[in-house]
Amino acid sequence: MLEIKRDKLGQLSSIESFRAIVEGMTDALGDKATAVALTSAGRKHGKEVAAKLGFNGSEQNLDDAAKQITELLGEKGSRLCIIDRIVRDGDSIKVYALETLCAIGGTEESPPKCTFTLGLVWGVLGELLQSKLKASQTESVLRGDSYDLFEFTILT
Repeated sequence: MLEIKRDKLGQLSSIESFRAIVEGMTDALGDKATAVALTSAGRKHGKEVAAKLGFNGSEQNLDDAAKQITELLGEKGSRLCIIDRIVRDGDSIKVYALETLCAIGGTEESPPKCTFTLGLVWGVLGELLQSKLKASQTESVLRGDSYDLFEFTILT
């Protein structure tokens, strides 16, 4: 991976810049293609995050995993989001996220979806569990819910 060198500005950028990227992609590619691209980029980054955290299919307590992910991605890390908790019930996993990078802008008619963040969590969980997953976002803070809720089903 290339090292990012920004002596004066550092590693972080604004949410406004991210939103402009998403809106520009949507204008150029359309909603579906943009969602696919951002989810894929998120999954790739999620696999990198999982590697940094040492998640490689070894038995991992999901409460501990949520804390480790939030440490890397939360207030003291990259500030992408806060993972409040991860709950598993058989082959179903729910991830409760707060302050996601994607949860900005939009309108009531078309609130943005957390495609990049969903993809990232998908990538991390896939590596953690060494399983193929099906993913969806079922709740959004932009629709008045308490969390951005990502639900996963283990396929293998």
